[in-house]
Order: sequence, then structure tokens, then C-alpha cells
Amino acid sequence: MDKEKIEQGVRLILEGIGEDPTREGLVKTPERVARMYEEIFAGMTEDPAVHFETTFDEGHEEMVIVSDIPFYSMCEHHLVPFFGKAHVAYIPARDGRICGLSKLARLVDAYAKRPQVQERLTSQVADMLIDQLHPQGVLVVLEAEHMCMSMRGIKKPGSKTTTSAVRGIFERNQATRSEALSLIFAPQH
Repeated sequence: MDKEKIEQGVRLILEGIGEDPTREGLVKTPERVARMYEEIFAGMTEDPAVHFETTFDEGHEEMVIVSDIPFYSMCEHHLVPFFGKAHVAYIPARDGRICGLSKLARLVDAYAKRPQVQERLTSQVADMLIDQLHPQGVLVVLEAEHMCMSMRGIKKPGSKTTTSAVRGIFERNQATRSEALSLIFAPQH
């Protein structure tokens, strides 16, 4: 990541909106923004496949779901955040190999930490699971609020966008898909 270019860009933006980038409160802003961008766009330099280098032979062929995974991303159209929850379900391959549960959350983060659109992010998570685990099926649902809709444009805070990516048995078998969705969206006690 070229932090110097980011800092130059932030200075130009500040000047463009009529601010003085040499003002006391703004002097270090370009540097802070560059460090922030390095953190929130860390997925640009990460290969999500590394999270699946280790799997476990557990002989498990039943559904695995990790739900309510918080994520934050940046809308590539406006460079403002969108954030929400990811729900990831898979049914292991017939050999019963599984991945560590944290790897599902790390996969979401790896793709979320890039300039994104929610639709692509959803598909990328599902497709990487198919490529790396060769499961019988994958279901990924993302729910998010987009600041580009909440704080600008139509200005509808609280509106939520839901996307899904369905692969394998979840795509072919309505009962399996319904079971996963009912477990993901079960009322919390």
C-alpha cells in the first residue's frame, strides 16, 4: 500500500472541500487516514485460501453454521462503509474434512477488507469455500446497512440489504436450504 499517495490524496480532498490541511486539527489527518486505509483494506494483500491450508479429518458430514459474524467493508462506488452480519453454512465433503470455525470468520474479513459491493462479497465467500473445502454445499447470507444509502443520496438510515449465495446441495435441495435458513434466522432467546 502506498501510504504517501493516500496522504497526498487526503490533502487534496481537504483542499477540495475548502479546508486548510495545515490547520492544527488536520495536520496529521492524512497520516491517520493512510494508517486507517492500511488496516481497513488489509484484504488487498491477503490470499483468503491460506485460511484453509489446515483442515481436520473429523468424519463430519452434517451442516456447520457460523452465524452473526460481524463485518465491515467499504462500498467501492462511494468509499463509505457498509457493515453488518455474515452467516456461513456448509456441509462438508463426503470425506468429512472440516475447517476451523474461526476460518469462516477470517474468510469473510479477507474479502470484506477490500473495496467491495455486497453482492460480490457474498459470492466470493461462497466460491472460496467451494474451491478450498469441496463441500457438498455452501450457503452464505449477508445482511448489511450501507452508509451510501443512510447518510447520503436517499438518506434511509436503518435500511438493510440482504444477499445470499447458494451452492451445491443447498441450491438443489429445498429442505436442506430451509433447514439452514431456519437455523440462521432462529429467534434468539
